[in-house]
Amino acid sequence: MVSRILDASAFYAGIPFASQEKSYTTPVVFDEIKHIKKNHDALNVLVETKRLEILDPGKEYITKVLAKAKEIGDFQNLSKGDISVIALCLQIDGELVTDDYAISNTAKQLNLKVIPIMTKGITEMKDWVYFCSGCEKIFSKISQCPVCGTNLSRRSVKRKSSSSPVS
Repeated sequence: MVSRILDASAFYAGIPFASQEKSYTTPVVFDEIKHIKKNHDALNVLVETKRLEILDPGKEYITKVLAKAKEIGDFQNLSKGDISVIALCLQIDGELVTDDYAISNTAKQLNLKVIPIMTKGITEMKDWVYFCSGCEKIFSKISQCPVCGTNLSRRSVKRKSSSSPVS
């Protein structure tokens, strides 16, 4: 049986509440979504019936995700929760259930399977650079141009990794 790892968007879409399959998430994501169906105690029922397991990913998997996200330029668009679910998916070799583009892009570049919820999912993986529209310089890990102070914009660039489209 395939392990399904859920990000916050999967909870907002009601995925674990409509399924009898076991799912996984991380403590960071669980804290983000614990207000969902609070009056009905639905999340606690999922945990008590073992339909939802909350696991912390290992530090080495978080390190791998951070390195990849920085390499491809998605780092600034990922929250701690996003990074944690990608790392957990990598750790337990599961399928990541999400509609988030940055999560999907980073996960796909780590060769993880991504299951979209309400969209078709991503059709191609992208690498990103941050550029200054004022002085036209390109940067990778900052959000403001150190030369002229302009906030940086993001654009995709030709992929450094595999150029094949996502299937």
